[in-house]
Amino acid sequence: MSDPLRPSATLEDVARVAGLSRSTVSRVINGSRNFAPTVREAVRKAIAETGYVPSIAARSLASRRAGAIALVFSGIGESTDEGSYNGEVFADPFFGRIANGVTRFLRPRGVHPTLMFAETPEDRDHVIAYLRRGNADGALLVSTHPNDPLPEQFADAGLAAVLFARPARMLPISYVDLAHRDGAALAAEHLLARGCTRVATICGPLDVAAAQDRLNGFREAMARRGHGYVPSVEGNFTLESGEQAMSRLLAQQPDLDGVFAANDVMAQGALIALREHGRRVPEDVAVVGFDDSSAATFCRPTLTTIRQPVEEMAGEMTRILLEQIDQPEHAITSVIFDPVLVVRQSA
Repeated sequence: MSDPLRPSATLEDVARVAGLSRSTVSRVINGSRNFAPTVREAVRKAIAETGYVPSIAARSLASRRAGAIALVFSGIGESTDEGSYNGEVFADPFFGRIANGVTRFLRPRGVHPTLMFAETPEDRDHVIAYLRRGNADGALLVSTHPNDPLPEQFADAGLAAVLFARPARMLPISYVDLAHRDGAALAAEHLLARGCTRVATICGPLDVAAAQDRLNGFREAMARRGHGYVPSVEGNFTLESGEQAMSRLLAQQPDLDGVFAANDVMAQGALIALREHGRRVPEDVAVVGFDDSSAATFCRPTLTTIRQPVEEMAGEMTRILLEQIDQPEHAITSVIFDPVLVVRQSA
């Protein structure tokens, strides 16, 4: 155990133990790649022996970096007069899972996320100015609207940034995403394998690319199996919209026996409506959701769903951003994750 009265180790102590100059040790600690592995290993061992703890402030000053990144949520709701936000970021498990994934990746690396919201032109200008002033080294952007100008503003400004979900149109900006069509196809195949023949879907808002992909992927998979018409009602990813959409589908097709909802929260709403209409799940109607969020395990029966590994996607998004910050010349890239069917009680 270290002596609390012992003075903290200095960079000079590390240099002395490693048998290297102070400047060499400093450059190795600050991430320079211009040294042989033996030199980096000597510094690592010297740090372990001396108990040296690098100063984040000093490293930030030396590298002219803030040691922080911005986590920007854009298009999640409207700001109130008090400056707070009444959007779904505080209620929808999707946004919380992204924040958790980012924080989990950054914590051991000594980098801090700054949460920012961009709902208005003034908000977006503030985000861009914040980054240009060097208050953050880059941005992770979670945008829910296809016409959001912020991705293009990041690209035009030449700022380090990575998107969660592909941009609505081609832009020179990296992103992570899910193979949404493949996930919806998994849902269709599972319902058909259960013997469902009168299937409908509750889709998400069709101005969102992921919602379009999930609807199209589901319908295409059904069509390949001879089901050329699949009734659909549009929701907005909320519980209330799922409940209302399910009631409308039952009015249109009272004998339906399978439903695919484009997210777990709407599927949870569908379960409420089915219960109110006296339909048993899965005996009368099988239900499949999408995301594998906390809603899938909290509701009863528990949801069969398509897993979107949001935390892992957020971690990968963060890894890409840190790589871009370290290597500004790094090529624009994309990472597409594969969905997985998770079978529970509802189907």
